[in-house]
Amino acid sequence: MYMPPHFNSQDRAIAAELVRAHPFASLISTDDEGLPFVTHLPLVLDDRGEEGGFALLGHCAKPNPQWRHLQARPKAVATFLGPHAYMSPSVYPDLARVPTWNYLAVHCTVEARLIETPAEKDALLKRLIGEHEPAYAQQWRDLGEEFQLKMLGGIVGFELQVTQLQCKLKLNQHRREAHAATYARYSTGTPDEQALAAWMQRLGMKTDAAQAQEN
Repeated sequence: MYMPPHFNSQDRAIAAELVRAHPFASLISTDDEGLPFVTHLPLVLDDRGEEGGFALLGHCAKPNPQWRHLQARPKAVATFLGPHAYMSPSVYPDLARVPTWNYLAVHCTVEARLIETPAEKDALLKRLIGEHEPAYAQQWRDLGEEFQLKMLGGIVGFELQVTQLQCKLKLNQHRREAHAATYARYSTGTPDEQALAAWMQRLGMKTDAAQAQEN
């Protein structure tokens, strides 16, 4: 994605936090005609440390051709969108300004490996259940092996090894004159706006805002 230097976060921990907090991703691969093919689905982050890197775990329905595209062309992109909100030009002290949109996003270039055997898919589902709803694990076990195998037959799992990571924190960091008014609006606004205000505070922009108000 387009990445001006002032929005480019190199903090691996921030990227991981955003992926975990906003796991509903867009998985983009290439179809047989060379066009982008997109599936919206939850992906679980598997952090394997500095040397092992990140992997993303998930699955899709077997009728979904995405897994065949990944099988033929394993390189793909997974995107995650965090909080986002409109920013009015009225936050600036002068009038020669235009609106923009602030947002947090993570893009992962990945190399896909399909998970197709019942044993591997069962292990994958147990991992995903543990992430999303641990209490469901007992209900899954109680459904019986025959039902489980039927359900497992209807999906294809995948492990997406992250080969390149981009983390964009677009909060108008380079326009300090707007920090005070932006923070004031966001901190009392919608849930997304309040989340962006919290990130402004975390990145030290609230300090800039306070100083601007004092001056």
